[in-house]
Amino acid sequence: MPTRKASGKKSGAKKSTKKSLKAESGTVPPYGDPIRQAIARGDAQEMKNVAASARKWISDVQAALDKLDSALSKSSKKK
Repeated sequence: MPTRKASGKKSGAKKSTKKSLKAESGTVPPYGDPIRQAIARGDAQEMKNVAASARKWISDVQAALDKLDSALSKSSKKK
């Protein structure tokens, strides 16, 4: 049986040149797994720390969302 000659093309998945739409941030919000893991470990102090961190994160996100809504409202009034 004759052997197959390799073509000049490389096989494999092509890399996407599109930029990710994912927002970059310095912190990871403490939700989901970190909360469940703290509960599973049963460490009361860790659970309190995770809860406080999650509440602060939610408050920060809500404040940012309020600013965004305000900017959108101002922007739509100009048009």
